[in-house]
Amino acid sequence: MAQFCNRSTPVSNRRDMLRLSSIGFGSLALSSLLHAEAPTQHPLASREPHFTARAKRIIFLFMHGGPSQVDTFDYKPALIRDHGKPLPFPKPRIVSGATGNLLRSPFKFSQHGDSGAWVSDLFPHIAEHVDDLCIINGMHGSNSRHGAALLELTTGSDTFIRPSMGSWITYGLGTENQDLPGYITMCPTLTHGGTNAYGSAFLPADYQGTPIGNASIPSDQAKIPFIENSTGTSANLQRIELDFIREMNQRKLEQAGPDSSLEARINSFELAFRMQTAAPELQNVDGETAATRQMYGLDDPKTKNFGQQCLMARRFAERGVRFVQCTHSYKWDQHGGLKNGHTTNAFEVDKPIAALLKDLKQRGLLNDTLVLWGGEFGRTPVAQGNDGRDHNPHGYTMWMAGGGLRGGIRFGATDEYGYFSIENKVHLHDLHATILHLLGLNHEKLTYRYAGRDFRLTDVHGRVVRELFA
Repeated sequence: MAQFCNRSTPVSNRRDMLRLSSIGFGSLALSSLLHAEAPTQHPLASREPHFTARAKRIIFLFMHGGPSQVDTFDYKPALIRDHGKPLPFPKPRIVSGATGNLLRSPFKFSQHGDSGAWVSDLFPHIAEHVDDLCIINGMHGSNSRHGAALLELTTGSDTFIRPSMGSWITYGLGTENQDLPGYITMCPTLTHGGTNAYGSAFLPADYQGTPIGNASIPSDQAKIPFIENSTGTSANLQRIELDFIREMNQRKLEQAGPDSSLEARINSFELAFRMQTAAPELQNVDGETAATRQMYGLDDPKTKNFGQQCLMARRFAERGVRFVQCTHSYKWDQHGGLKNGHTTNAFEVDKPIAALLKDLKQRGLLNDTLVLWGGEFGRTPVAQGNDGRDHNPHGYTMWMAGGGLRGGIRFGATDEYGYFSIENKVHLHDLHATILHLLGLNHEKLTYRYAGRDFRLTDVHGRVVRELFA
């Protein structure tokens, strides 16, 4: 929140004015409401897709740390059969330390739904929704380190700072609700890329993600930041200050031309003002029925944190937020303690995720809402110690639901032990191209010119996996 302006302090330009101004975000926003006749379209205004979209929005359920595919959604009887034996083919480069022989899953798998999909007993609630899931067992990425793999998943690049997936999507489509951000990330991780995972990089700052809290803050205490207006400033004084800032901005624009960085900042102030009305009610879940709150697990301390995120994701989705991310932060990295770690992690997210799928479906939102689940990579089928698995980007599982996808299918496959993707392989570039296509965006045409080159989320790669479409 801006501080009260000291009029005795010299103000030489509009940056100083914004830094020293007392009017706060809300008052700055008032200028856009009072001068709405400006012809320039707001950068987050809703825009038409390249072609008819199957989905209008996306909810990304990020399992930070890398859940094990062979303990969740990729059933491998050969691991049971050959437990304790050496891997019968060469291992890839060692990632974090020495790995040993094959390690069977400590969890039982069973088939569910009309599709007969195999799901481990880690996810009894999600298993009830397998006929809505499109399980991609043939995922693979390019990097085995958390930071680089996380950035590859969220930005398409594991080596350079690039705009995040959510930023590209809001750049291409804008948002359906001008009173809320187009891109919201709840309780994002503070590590392994940090803000770069939801930043806009060289795209205009309007398209960066709005964080609600972070991984160190319980989700029920995390709120949209900086939406409270300054207090003690009269409307008349605000009007004088706003007119003064507007005159300074106009003179600066006439002298030096557009300043996209400052204009994006002003737009964020304007959005903050509008959110003063929309956000408090939206973030207050007390109006939800007791049954709904219980369905999401808000009555259980173990499921409450992620349950709150999932419930908020549904509320944001039905209000038109284009991209929402929920993060179960850095708990899935079981180099040891696999059985206890994955058991605890899955318990915390299973019921909330199932509730989100059910809630979206019964409200008619799943048809045009794409739900994505997964981590930055998977785990090895060989052991670290007696009860752990190393990082594995070579073959792992993610799943999607809704948004024009075929439900109840399994696409792609890893080898008999679950180490390498071998059939209908889907690289992260392919996943991004497919997500953009579902949202009505051609990944080859969604570009932004920067430093003399046209950039895109998929760089020079990416295949739309049309086999997944309904």
